[in-house]
Amino acid sequence: MSNGWAASADAWISSQGDAGDFARRHVADAPMLERVRRRRWRRALDVGCGEGRFCRMLAAKGVAVVGADPTEPLIARARELDPEGEYRVEPAERLSFDDGAFDLVIAYLSLIDIAELEAAIAEMVRVLEPGGVLLIANLNGFNTAGDVNDLGWVRLEDGRQAFALDRYLETRVGWIEWRGIRIQNWHRPLSVYMRLMLDQGLVLTHFDEPSPHSGDPARVARYMRAPWLVLMEWTKPGP
Repeated sequence: MSNGWAASADAWISSQGDAGDFARRHVADAPMLERVRRRRWRRALDVGCGEGRFCRMLAAKGVAVVGADPTEPLIARARELDPEGEYRVEPAERLSFDDGAFDLVIAYLSLIDIAELEAAIAEMVRVLEPGGVLLIANLNGFNTAGDVNDLGWVRLEDGRQAFALDRYLETRVGWIEWRGIRIQNWHRPLSVYMRLMLDQGLVLTHFDEPSPHSGDPARVARYMRAPWLVLMEWTKPGP
């Protein structure tokens, strides 16, 4: 069954542009890059790289990065925008790289798209060398437990807005639509992600729920009302 990404690729590319959407541009980019700047990386892998936006940002910082994504039109666009970059069409659940091939693996808002999450996490850890880092930005489970097409907000009888969520502890998949894009998103409680990382023997070395650092004041205020994103850094034990 299709998850909608191939059919939505053109609309996604048009929607993102070079700048990315609000959550990436004004919330997640800065803290993600701050974690990357902490040390010099030998080789990085961006899992679910899409059209390669974050790969290009990493390359501009001098990071040797490989992008992997299962959606062929998105990888084609990444190669078009970055002819010198390395991009591969392959799913997170079945990576073709050798064990320990990378010292940094990144999942930037891609875990919510992956059905076989346990297999994908295991693969990310397999290709990570001992002492390497798995850096994750993901939609907060509080957010994905709401009605994604209304961004979780409902209007109360007295006119106030409130964030409504339901079935938080239940792992489930749903369709989200905007700007001609129609894709599947997975909701999972935070405990699912934490347990899978811990089961792989990873050590949590950084955790954050980043807030907007710039952007339209009305959008910033909206993003400050409820948790939107979560950022985690996990280290694979080793020398």
